[in-house]
Amino acid sequence: MRRPAHRPRTPRPHRADHPQRRRAHRPHRPHRAHPPHRARRLGAAALVAGLLATLSWSSPVGADPVAPPGLPEAIDAILADPRLDGAAAGVVVADAESGAVRYAHRPEERLLPASNAKLTTSAAALELLGPDHRFRTEVLAHGPRRGAVLAGDLYLRGTGDPTLLAADYRALAARVARAGITRVTGHLVADDTRFDRARIGRGWAADDESAYYAAPISALTVAPDTDYDAGSVIVHTTPGAREGDRPRVRTVPHSRYPRVVNLASTVPAGQPRTLAVERAHGGDTLTVSGAIPLDGQPGKQWVSVWEPTVHAATVFAEALAAEGVRVDGATRTGRPTPADAEPVATHRSMPLSKLLRPFLKLSNNTHAEVLTKAIGYERAGSGSWGAGLVAIEGYLRAEGVETARLRQVDGSGLSRMNALTAGQLARLLTAVRDAPWYPLWQAALPVACDPDRLTGGTLRSRMCDTPAARNARAKTGSLTGASALTGYVTDRAGRELAYSVVLNHHLAPSVKDIEDAIVVTLAASDDRETTRAPRRPATDRARDQSGALECAWRKPLTC
Repeated sequence: MRRPAHRPRTPRPHRADHPQRRRAHRPHRPHRAHPPHRARRLGAAALVAGLLATLSWSSPVGADPVAPPGLPEAIDAILADPRLDGAAAGVVVADAESGAVRYAHRPEERLLPASNAKLTTSAAALELLGPDHRFRTEVLAHGPRRGAVLAGDLYLRGTGDPTLLAADYRALAARVARAGITRVTGHLVADDTRFDRARIGRGWAADDESAYYAAPISALTVAPDTDYDAGSVIVHTTPGAREGDRPRVRTVPHSRYPRVVNLASTVPAGQPRTLAVERAHGGDTLTVSGAIPLDGQPGKQWVSVWEPTVHAATVFAEALAAEGVRVDGATRTGRPTPADAEPVATHRSMPLSKLLRPFLKLSNNTHAEVLTKAIGYERAGSGSWGAGLVAIEGYLRAEGVETARLRQVDGSGLSRMNALTAGQLARLLTAVRDAPWYPLWQAALPVACDPDRLTGGTLRSRMCDTPAARNARAKTGSLTGASALTGYVTDRAGRELAYSVVLNHHLAPSVKDIEDAIVVTLAASDDRETTRAPRRPATDRARDQSGALECAWRKPLTC
């Protein structure tokens, strides 16, 4: 993994002494100093290492004395699905408490994890930032005040908050007005310098650029909804009043940025809808083209903006104007706030413990990347992917994950340069169980067949009417030709199992029923027998399970 140089950060003793920041100062984590427990963990790690050294394709029957009768054969039979011919599969099942491996199939093979990379990012964020971490967005004045006039510049300083809505910017503007400022003779300056200028992750596909799930990353953004898809807008379209009229188009949040060009037309009722919203590479113009029938239903499309800092600053500038605060100068970006600027208004985000839910339940890519850069800033004084990923790697190494065998180049798993193994992911799941934040992390994982959107998340339509329903918790992962499912399930004997299933290089549009069959088989097993779960035919899968993307990445969410 490349380690770009970064400047050392000035030590902050009051932060270093926080129990969430230094592993040595954790009296509430006694396992760190408890020899028998540590020995058990090391013994489990030795068991894993010994098993991995003897495996080739899959575990032979009887290789693991703790495996229930028939479990290796049952999982092997599921993996014999013809859709995996020529594909690669890594599968590991372990006892969640002891770490003892019950089944392993190519556990060391490096594979594309897709959104399973969010497991490493989220765990590291809880450990290195702490569950109480909040992002601050501030408005500061620089220059003398003469009554209601600020003879200087007004700064909007962000630290990466991906949950800011237009309403939050309106609230900040109202506080500026209540502070007695009605005119700014200088500029409105958007300070996004907490993070570096790299907006797009390494290995992100060019054809994803305008997709909201690949939005550029900035320390200053605005989200269009409470899914908190920062750096994007929702384009609403409705038919015109008559045939030939332009459709009605509006953006949320509404502002002068980005610019919208409407080239579409309203066509007679019954004709096909061909409406499309596109943003060209490197552009800040959204072009609406095609046709919408006169009797067509209103539509919505989520599109990323090219420059999220400009977008946020424009929303704030318009909010200031609405509050009667006039700014004489232009809106500028990329300048740091002077040290002697005086605070005028502050907004604090929800804590990380609460942000975990939309982050993991809905597999939000932007949250993962913002947290990666925030980790870099907090640990090394550099809000960059490089610094953040080095810190994440260090955390994983401390938890016993073999970082020399992995490559992680972003926080979300959107990059096709990422390479993890099922064995490493399973190791992480067993290692974090004694962390004080573990209950928060586990609760944030999607729950199989739970219909509540922010409980079931990306698993809400899967494994229904099976022993895994409302039992299995897992992080999903999907890219074209790559699918993964890593999490926990309780078997019929009441024992919690950790599992990781990573499937790559398949040509079928979806192999998620294969993942589900493995987890359902685990849920139905006990110490006496294993019953292999039948796979649902691909045609019976929910329409949003195409496998090309996370179901949560297709808007509106239907999974």
